[in-house]
This record gives sequence, C-alpha cells and structure tokens, in this order.
Amino acid sequence: MMLPTHVLGGMLLAAPLVRVAPELAPIGFVAGFLGGLFPDLDMYVGHRKTLHFPVYYGLFAALALLAALVAPSAATVGAALFLLGAALHSVADMYGGGLELRPWEGNSDRAVYDHYRGTWVAPRRLVRYDGAVEDLALSVGLSLPLLILLDGPLRQIVLGTLLVAAVYTVTRRYLAELAAQIAPYAPDALSPFLPDRYVDDDTKR
Repeated sequence: MMLPTHVLGGMLLAAPLVRVAPELAPIGFVAGFLGGLFPDLDMYVGHRKTLHFPVYYGLFAALALLAALVAPSAATVGAALFLLGAALHSVADMYGGGLELRPWEGNSDRAVYDHYRGTWVAPRRLVRYDGAVEDLALSVGLSLPLLILLDGPLRQIVLGTLLVAAVYTVTRRYLAELAAQIAPYAPDALSPFLPDRYVDDDTKR
C-alpha cells in the first residue's frame, strides 16, 4: 500500500482520544501519522525488511498501550500510537502487492519480512499494488472520519496527504517506467542505494 494510506491509517488509530482524552488527541494523531510513516524510511535500505516488523511492533505496541492506560501522558500515548501506527503499516503491507518495480505484474512472492519467523510473507494482493485505484479508495475512506474530527493544521495535513495519494495513483505506473529508464544511468556512487528490483525487473523485460 502507498504511504498516504499508511499514515492516514496511523492517524485514525488515535480517533478514540477525541472522546476519552481530548487533551492528548493532538499528540496521538501526530504520533500515529509518524508511526505510519516510519517503516517506509527503509525504502532504499532493505525495503520492507529493515524497518518493517509485523510481529515485534505489535508486541511493543501492546506494552506501550498498557502503559498509556495505566499512566496516560503525552509520552506514553505518543509512544503507543507511534508503535500502533508502525505495526498497522507492517501488517497492512502483507495485504498489498509484492516487492517489485511493477507489482501489477504479480511476479514477486515477497510482501514483507517476518523477523520472528525469519522468512518473507507472500503478498495477499487484496490491494493489487501501491497506488492502485482501490488503494486510493482506502485512503479516501480513512480520511473521511479524520476530516470530520479534525480542524486546523491537522486537517490540512489530511487534505495534503489525500492530494499526494491522488497524484501518486495517477502517476504510479509512469514512475515505475521512469525509474527503470533512469537507474542504469545512475552514478556509481548511488548504485549501492538503488533497490535491486530496479535492475532485476528491467532485466527481465
């Protein structure tokens, strides 16, 4: 799934705070957003493996959530929502497409790495690939309650995220082709940072 879907999902996890602890809701929404974003910081360093932990994030999130319930504060609530957002991101990636440059071709058997079992989880493809129309629909669906609950800068963040989602959906396939065309001309200094799929997928065509 695309990053906008992940960050909106992370933000929505904080929605109950609006009723039970409104003074902590803003930090919860921001922490959920950052937690939804964090795993994809491994985009060019072992994507969906280095910072994706579908099991361990959930375990730590449960502990953090317990701490937040026992001693609610900006720190405990922020930590819980951050870890919950990261856990949701890592698990959600199992239901998207595979780890390949053109995931709509369905050639990859790798969705996300399970460090607990030491193996890759196969993609379930309920969302065919990141940036698919159904991915955009999911982003829109996640944003609707947020747009009702939020105002001010947080509401602007949701609207901006939706705009990014729409643009990415429209350009997704073009971006893959552009990456395949540019990758062979990348300077040698950048080669270690280019995902293997950029070269491997292009070689297969």
